[in-house]
Amino acid sequence: MEIRIYTVDEQGKGYFGNGEIVENKPIGFPHEQSAVKRVGPLFYWAWAKSLKTFEIPLHPHSGFEILSYVLTGTIGHRDTLGNMQKVTTGGAQIMQTGSGAQHAEELGKDSEMFQIWFEPHLSQATKRPPTYNQYEHEEFPVHEVDGVSVKSIVGGDAPIQLVTDARMYDIEIPSGRSLSLPLPAGYAHAAVVISGSGTVGEVDAGHSHAAIQNSDFVITTSDTDRTALYQASAQEALRLVLIQVPVEVDYPLYRK
Repeated sequence: MEIRIYTVDEQGKGYFGNGEIVENKPIGFPHEQSAVKRVGPLFYWAWAKSLKTFEIPLHPHSGFEILSYVLTGTIGHRDTLGNMQKVTTGGAQIMQTGSGAQHAEELGKDSEMFQIWFEPHLSQATKRPPTYNQYEHEEFPVHEVDGVSVKSIVGGDAPIQLVTDARMYDIEIPSGRSLSLPLPAGYAHAAVVISGSGTVGEVDAGHSHAAIQNSDFVITTSDTDRTALYQASAQEALRLVLIQVPVEVDYPLYRK
């Protein structure tokens, strides 16, 4: 098992307007100086925070599957498909942009969200009509075991199903507790630590666990089937959003 950790200083940076929205980018575009350019079909990941209510005006997308996940606050959406919606803390918006659409996003004051792009086979995706759907927090299944909460956002029993091979979870681990997750051969766990601190390693791997903390971007891979262990520190709970994707796919990926 290989574990790579990228601190907030190694992540890309961005902003909108005059800084009304600021972003850390665990996965950015080349000019944004992010240490990570992609993880398989996981193409882009931005953590946006609004200092005041601000709208990013209409702009086009095609092909990609674009997920906006609200960490706190309210996110507004309008698009050229005729949708005008808002979603609040814990909710998500998903655009499967297909042959193309334009959308605008409004972040309410002090709101935070992840925007994440998944890459299907683009030459096939651009032949499909674009779609938009959104879900509130209560529509996502949450599984709790020994105080550990795992909210399924994409794949499995989650309401969001992508063409891209991907699963996504919002995980909360109380202090001193842990969660083990299967890591299939050829797949990656890509996780952003939203709050707290802890470690990541392999089950039954002794002391070879890596320390992680708030804002770290953690990528775990293996050539064989393994089980990853995410452990909260004794002092504080650990919250992270984790995405599982294949390291390689059987179609050409877009060259940034």
